[in-house]
Amino acid sequence: MKYLTACGLAAAFCVLAGPSHAQDIEPLGDPLEEALKTGPLLPEEVLRSSALTFPSILESFQREAAARSDQLSADGAFDLMLKAETYDRLTGTFSGGYAEVGATQPLRPLGAEVFATYRLSDGTFPIYENIYNTNELGEFKVGALFSLLRDRSIDQRRFTIEDTRIAASQARLDVLLVQLNVQHEALKAYWRWVAAGNEIRVYEELLEIAQARTVGLSRQVRSGATPRIALTENEQNVIRRKTLLAEAQRNFATASNSLAYYLRDRDGRLITPTREQLPSADILDVLPDMRTLIAAGRDDILETRPELQNFRLAIQRATNKVELRRNDLQPKLDLNVELSRDFGEIGDGGPTFDSTDAIVGVTFSVPLQRREARGRLQRAEAELREMELQQQRVADRIEVELDNILTNLNAALELAELADDEVEQASAMVAAERKRFDLGAGDFFLVNLREESAADAQIRAIRADLTGRLAAAGYSAATMNLDELGLE
Repeated sequence: MKYLTACGLAAAFCVLAGPSHAQDIEPLGDPLEEALKTGPLLPEEVLRSSALTFPSILESFQREAAARSDQLSADGAFDLMLKAETYDRLTGTFSGGYAEVGATQPLRPLGAEVFATYRLSDGTFPIYENIYNTNELGEFKVGALFSLLRDRSIDQRRFTIEDTRIAASQARLDVLLVQLNVQHEALKAYWRWVAAGNEIRVYEELLEIAQARTVGLSRQVRSGATPRIALTENEQNVIRRKTLLAEAQRNFATASNSLAYYLRDRDGRLITPTREQLPSADILDVLPDMRTLIAAGRDDILETRPELQNFRLAIQRATNKVELRRNDLQPKLDLNVELSRDFGEIGDGGPTFDSTDAIVGVTFSVPLQRREARGRLQRAEAELREMELQQQRVADRIEVELDNILTNLNAALELAELADDEVEQASAMVAAERKRFDLGAGDFFLVNLREESAADAQIRAIRADLTGRLAAAGYSAATMNLDELGLE
């Protein structure tokens, strides 16, 4: 099926007025500049511009970068930690001093932590510092700490790592969602701009017909062949048609400004499109019949929509938070294992340090009331239920939107077919009435009426085409057709 081209618009109004309020396009030095120089502005050029330069898309990339940075920061909780310590007595009864260096590595399983230290002492220590003594080659110690109840399967560090990983995935989905929304709005702005430009063409041709008739009527009035009232009536038509044209020009200027919001140069400066860049109907793609496509792919659409994927990730984050809060209710039971050995000749500490020591320890603690942990758990569970209800609400909204898109597509196709027929009939009536008028059998009032009815029919055809284009843009956004949205 054809739009605009098939509806007889070009046949009925083939004279295009010269561009008004033309503006110079500033040099861009990029592919978009070349496209603007060599031909009319096409939708793919607008989509390329908005995809590469629109601020909210660029902002979403920065949010994703920030989320990835949070993920890197969370991984730092398991960084290897190196620690060194030393002290020495400069004066006093005792001369003891020591140096110690150690490394600690947190592990994810069982909330474990392994460590190793090397310590070397020299001189004499008071009895209350006897523990600092080592043999002459020092003491080497290794050990590990394990969580047996609380923090065994999850703790704040592991929760944060998983949470930031999911948040980074959500940020990637947010980029896609912003891109879909921006490209959808850019397409809508483009087709409104095209429709506004086409309406100007209709009203310009309508006005030109009335103005041309003024010349002929003036000559006939002077010769006495036509009463003056006919000239007065035609002047009224001229004023009315000028008013319609002025309103169309205002709408076009508004549509151009709206489109400039998405049409930018590589530095982000707005480019206001002009009349000269309007495409003709024959170079635009014909709107396809998509009435059966949405119904066939509804389940796939709902599965892949970024809003619902985002909610699934949000629910996963909320579930992890519930598990963390349940972990807080557990008693703290930690197992500590150490193995140490001194090397070299026996030092000032005596022979008691010349041995291999294996130590096992257990620590236990629990708040008796645990009100803080219970309160946090209840809040986390409530947030999880809230997220699940939000997911259901958004899923229902998307289904309604898909139904509306399908309804709009059906209506747009039917209205466009009717508009085509109406334009053909109105154009035929105009031609017949003009012929009758030229033969002296017609009525001047009826000629004007037929011309304006034909113009109204063409405006309705333009707007029916616009409705279909907007519905198709909505379909592309709803089904995440990245190619149609200029995102491939």
